[in-house]
Amino acid sequence: MTIPRDLGTWIVSNVGPWLYGFGRDVVVPVLLIAVIALVLIALASRVIRGVVRAALDRETTEGTAQELSAVEVKKRMDTLDTLLTAIVRAFIVIVALVMGLSQLGLNIGPAVAGLGIVGIAVGFGAQSLVKDYFNGALILLENQYSKGDVVTIAGVSGSVEDFSLRRTTLRDLDGVVHTVPNGQITVASNLTRTWARINQDVTVAYGTDMEKATEVINGVGRGMAADPAWRRRVLEAPHVERISALGDYGVTIKILGLVRASEQWAAGGELRKRLLAAFAADGIEIPRPQRVVLAPADAPVADRGGPTDEDLAADSD
Repeated sequence: MTIPRDLGTWIVSNVGPWLYGFGRDVVVPVLLIAVIALVLIALASRVIRGVVRAALDRETTEGTAQELSAVEVKKRMDTLDTLLTAIVRAFIVIVALVMGLSQLGLNIGPAVAGLGIVGIAVGFGAQSLVKDYFNGALILLENQYSKGDVVTIAGVSGSVEDFSLRRTTLRDLDGVVHTVPNGQITVASNLTRTWARINQDVTVAYGTDMEKATEVINGVGRGMAADPAWRRRVLEAPHVERISALGDYGVTIKILGLVRASEQWAAGGELRKRLLAAFAADGIEIPRPQRVVLAPADAPVADRGGPTDEDLAADSD
């Protein structure tokens, strides 16, 4: 069948009789259902975008998403908007299709029952997938972590290399790549959120002048904070917080400080290096385990670990 140039005439002559065969009582409700479905889809899209925008705006002003750039916020909003709109649109289309088929006089009972059974089966089989997407949407909305953050999730630690609504990809310190489904994430520990604390324990020997040790440690912290290489990375100079323990080998001193979150590991290493040099310069001893070996009095000298007669003769030569 060829369609003439006059499309209106063709519709009237071909589609019109087909519609008339169903009758006005059928065609009008079907068209009304289609129009209502289109209106609901348009309204749902607007409402969902408004809700997502409001939620993200609140997070960027009051919550943990304040450090996100405008580009990242827009990307997250588009991702959530697309997901939620697709779900609502599919629901509205399915309901409208079922109602339209019922208006055409078709027996949709078996189809609905079959869809119900299929839906239950798919629901059981894909519940983990649904959980992954739902949890991923919450992670995006709440900004639990972003690409580049160092996190611990599902028992795995590493830097976030990639993130989607279904899974998170981490690379650990050894370079191993871990793919974690978002549904398995119950606790997300973000190690690089804004700032981190230097929490260092140092043990000095008993008999050490604690006032002197405190001054040396605080001096090291002040020097590190004043160093041009560390000035912008250290937020609070490391300092002695308290005497935290009296151990078997010495006195444990608690040192605390604040640094930018991404610098916590480098700052901790730099602090320990400076402390070793300062302790050596000021004669502050870091104790280490000592072992005393006891031997019977009548044991040979060699068995007691001392010099033998041959060793003494060799030394005299």
